[in-house]
Amino acid sequence: MKQSRKLAVIAGLAALYFLAGKLGLQLASVHPSATAVWPPTGITLAAFLVLGYDVWPGIFLGAFLVNITTAGSVPVCLAIAAGNTLEGLAGAYLVNQRASGREFINRTQGILKFAVLAGVVSTAISATIGVMSLSLGGYASWASFWPISGTWWLGDAAGNLVVAPLILLWISQPSLNWRWTQLLEASVLLVSLMVVGMMVFGGLFLAGEKNYPLEYLCIPFLMWAGFRFGPREAATATLILSGTAIWGTFHDLGPFAVETRNESFFLLQAFIAVVAVMTLSLAVLFAEHQRAEAQAQVLAVSDPLTGLGNYRKLIETVEQEIRRSDRTARPFALLLMDLDGLKQINDTYGHQTGSRALCRLAQVLRTHCRNIDTAVRHGGDEFALIIPEADEQAARQVAHRITVRLSEDSEAPPLSVSIGAAMSPRDGETLELLLRSADRALYEDKHSHHRHALGSDAQRQKN
Repeated sequence: MKQSRKLAVIAGLAALYFLAGKLGLQLASVHPSATAVWPPTGITLAAFLVLGYDVWPGIFLGAFLVNITTAGSVPVCLAIAAGNTLEGLAGAYLVNQRASGREFINRTQGILKFAVLAGVVSTAISATIGVMSLSLGGYASWASFWPISGTWWLGDAAGNLVVAPLILLWISQPSLNWRWTQLLEASVLLVSLMVVGMMVFGGLFLAGEKNYPLEYLCIPFLMWAGFRFGPREAATATLILSGTAIWGTFHDLGPFAVETRNESFFLLQAFIAVVAVMTLSLAVLFAEHQRAEAQAQVLAVSDPLTGLGNYRKLIETVEQEIRRSDRTARPFALLLMDLDGLKQINDTYGHQTGSRALCRLAQVLRTHCRNIDTAVRHGGDEFALIIPEADEQAARQVAHRITVRLSEDSEAPPLSVSIGAAMSPRDGETLELLLRSADRALYEDKHSHHRHALGSDAQRQKN
């Protein structure tokens, strides 16, 4: 990072930390410097995970400015700023070492590790240093050490659990790429979440009593966001609900509005922290399931060694081309190929070289065929290529090109391939007939290769 850019990033972090800190301290009640709503912790952790540890001066400066303009002397505010910075550094280090860094947002196990390391362990650093500094400086009594430190710790924990994943998810997936149906569903979800949030935490539609314990009504909408859209939208929905809940609790509304404001926010943030971890974990678990299902579908039609399609892919593609040929009256070609002498290669050079030979042929098929052609390996040394909308001459040209490209490969041992072609509908209109015809042509080509090899050997012996 260039020096000028680094200074700009540090200044921007300091300003962002200061603004978020001042906003959080507007809700402080147990002490001017301690609040149960503290988003700067999540900003700090995300900054260290994305930008690295060397942007710490921006966090330190922002934390110092927040505290020196709130309460405390310069030494006390310096100590608090140091605690806030160390908390972020420790949280980022633990997440990097034990939870796969910023990639934790893609794994359920990573989310749970993050919740413990960044939500519970590292946040104790700032709370301990901060409250001890206030108490030693005479800005807080030792009798209130635990109430203040508990509020401080919970505010930092909730900040990490709600804000940090949200920032990381939007940085990793900045674009939406939604279809209009998804955009419509997202709009309905947003309106529904806000209405339910205002009903639970703002007393909307509730006559008289405005503190019904209805917080559980929010859970289905958060699950909706996670299951239908993904972790990024689930984290966003959690933040929106959190903002609505904070507003309502500030106005003594909702299920967490109790006798004192600090206790109200303490209960609220405990609820938000648990909901944030639960919602994100479920969303990531569902995303993992979808990825595993997609991977299983790919593996079901692909060859693990060469990456080409397998026999199932061959069947699906040929049947699809037969249907298309029936509609369009256009032919297609099926090439069957055998890699010559694979057994000899395995016996002479080893099976690893034999596997490499199969991959070399697969690479030729990938590189020198059209995007609409489908190459498959359907067993041992046998390959197939389906060529849509191709006549016999085009099939011969493709076969010749494959043979030439393979012979030009300078890697040892040299490779050759026998090829048989079948045309649809000329040679058959079913998969069985096409395979039988191509297999006959392949046998004839392989037999001619064998006669040619015997002739070459006889000529060499004669000479």
